[in-house]
Amino acid sequence: MTLTLDSVTLTYPDGDRRLTALDAVTLHVPPGTTTAVVGPSGSGKSSLLAVAATLITPDTGTVTIGGTSTAGLSRTALSTLRRRRLGIVFQQPNLLPALTAAEQLEVITRIDGRRGGTEHLADVGLADLAHRRPHQLSGGQRQRVNIARALVNQPDVLLVDEPTSALDHTNGAAIIELITTRTRTLGIATVLVTHDRSHLAEVDRVVELVDGRIVDA
Repeated sequence: MTLTLDSVTLTYPDGDRRLTALDAVTLHVPPGTTTAVVGPSGSGKSSLLAVAATLITPDTGTVTIGGTSTAGLSRTALSTLRRRRLGIVFQQPNLLPALTAAEQLEVITRIDGRRGGTEHLADVGLADLAHRRPHQLSGGQRQRVNIARALVNQPDVLLVDEPTSALDHTNGAAIIELITTRTRTLGIATVLVTHDRSHLAEVDRVVELVDGRIVDA
């Protein structure tokens, strides 16, 4: 499934004027590929992720996820779409302290009336640590749980926000390799926002946001 942003513009009120966060952004991410989005703070990277995640409705332009346009969808429909077709890897794992790694995933599947999901821990190399709680895991291991949680509903699109910001170079490289490998294996369209340019050789395409406009890096 693909992710397409077509001529997306997003503005915010700023006193008597409006500040442009995204300026006619067009981005197409084919299935099985990872597109990295780089750029300085304030360039619009977080806004792009929020629009792609259907958390913010753009002023103009369209977002299409796996052939489904999000334009005009109700809040309930958007919530269902996010739950079933989007996976989001946040910068901080934000795991529930009282739950084991396995239970972090089970919570997600139960929301959708299903059971299981813990097999995804094996996919991220944590099968032997399924019963550990977050404080018993390293930073890299917690991020792996975060990724497994995002993939547990087998999404069409994966949105990843600064996954290596709290990791050293070795663990950061392993996380990027994991994301790109799972993207190819599962046929997901992945957008990876990052400040860290040291691992970009692993991705399929790199684009840069400059003052809300997207250019090839």
